[in-house]
Amino acid sequence: MPKEKTTTRKAKAAKADTGKKKKDPNAPKRGLSAYMFFANEQREKVREENPGIKFGEVGKMLGERWKALSEKQRAPYESKAAADKKRYEEEKAAYAAGGDDDEEASE
Repeated sequence: MPKEKTTTRKAKAAKADTGKKKKDPNAPKRGLSAYMFFANEQREKVREENPGIKFGEVGKMLGERWKALSEKQRAPYESKAAADKKRYEEEKAAYAAGGDDDEEASE
C-alpha cells in the first residue's frame, strides 16, 4: 500500500500565518513594568561588576537584586511604571479614536 501524502512543513507554516493579525507599526508601545525600569537602569552595572557574564546570567542577577529590594526601594520604579501606564492608556485612546476615522474613510 502506498503511503499517504502528508503536507510539507512550508504548507503548515503558511496555514498558521493566515489566522494571525498583522501588528500595526503605528500602534502605541505598551508601558514598561517597574521591574523593566529597574532592569534597564541596573543592567550596565551588573555587566561592569561581572565582565564576561553570559546573557542569561545577567537576567538572573537582575531578578535576584529585584527580589532583594524593599518596598521603599521599589517605590521610584513603581511610580515610573504608573506614569508609563498612564501614557500608554492616553496614547491607546488617541490611537483608537484616530483609527476609527481612518477605517471609515477607507470604506
